[in-house]
Amino acid sequence: MKYNFDKIINRRGTGSIKWDGAELVKKFGISERFDEESIPLFVADMDFPCPQPVVDALQKCVDRQIYGYSTHLAHPAYFEAIQGWFKRLYNWEIEKEHIVYSPGTVEALYTAVRAFTEPGEGVLLQSPVYRPFFGSIMDNGRRVVNNPLIHEDGFYRIDFEDMEKKASDPGTKLFLLCSPHNPVGRIWNKDELDKMADICQKHDVVMVTDEIHGDLIRQHATFIPLRKVSAYKKILTLTAINKTFNVAGLHCTNAIIEDEALRQGFSRELGFKLPSPFAMEALIAAYNEGQDWLDQVKTYIDGNFEFLRNFLANRMPEVRFSIPEGTYMGWMDFRDYGLDTKEVHRRIYVEANVILEDGDIFGVEGTGFQRICLPTPKSVLEEAMKRIAKQF
Repeated sequence: MKYNFDKIINRRGTGSIKWDGAELVKKFGISERFDEESIPLFVADMDFPCPQPVVDALQKCVDRQIYGYSTHLAHPAYFEAIQGWFKRLYNWEIEKEHIVYSPGTVEALYTAVRAFTEPGEGVLLQSPVYRPFFGSIMDNGRRVVNNPLIHEDGFYRIDFEDMEKKASDPGTKLFLLCSPHNPVGRIWNKDELDKMADICQKHDVVMVTDEIHGDLIRQHATFIPLRKVSAYKKILTLTAINKTFNVAGLHCTNAIIEDEALRQGFSRELGFKLPSPFAMEALIAAYNEGQDWLDQVKTYIDGNFEFLRNFLANRMPEVRFSIPEGTYMGWMDFRDYGLDTKEVHRRIYVEANVILEDGDIFGVEGTGFQRICLPTPKSVLEEAMKRIAKQF
């Protein structure tokens, strides 16, 4: 079917973090202003209707009228859907026994940190990066070991010399990789993935790779799962339908862990977790019947990126911006305005009343940047950018 992503669906009054999250926005210091006139483009979910097969599957689940305890372990179609998706898209053969359900990706990150490190030990990451990467380390009493990305002419690359040095420290036990990278949008190529895996294998560092944006890439781009590149045994891959099909509220992440000892350690720390019947049916429908919707939504998001790039070039040329290879987040560099970051924030969040995310949330390397989420009707994005431009 043909989906209409221009249609505005009113999400206010539904308990949406994005549209009703005033208290959370203020509590976590994202913005001091949030009201009924705010345009929120800070949460990584979509303002688009889900794939119709997913909606139909959820309706069938509702019609059963009983929503008791459920288990994917007794539902072969759950595993078959995951296996089929990754085989079709990435030629990745996944064994059923290697799939571990988690209620969410952030919970999986926290679990991995506790399972594979001890308090005080080091966990490697590459800043600027998704804030829960830092939280999963610090909240568990571990030590952040930062391997900052190198930023040159709008392009980010890995400092492998620095990574090798820090991975070689006996106290560094774990590496959290974001692939594709949030917020900078890089898709790491085969050589980069190879080098990172080789370094970790050489120094016996466990790798956890967050690949939940792997399906959300530009139409011309190619994403390669780390496991398809490296034979290193100590790799834990996080996948999810949450971002791909806009069902984050259903809490359905899956960890792919081939190594038995690694899998047992993760599962033991995670505890006994089961998906809701809605999560299971959504995953089966999404992976089996959601490809057409995904192709259409990627085309629409690509169009939003083109709009943003052209708008900035014409109306705000001081902002440096490149269309990312992956994810649906834009990473805008405001530093050429020569303004204090608090003033940039005030103009966008208070005066324009557009809620983004300040770059320093993702680490000091993000200072001067703003992250914007683009999966929203173009008219909403256009109004938000017009408001921002007016303030500059």
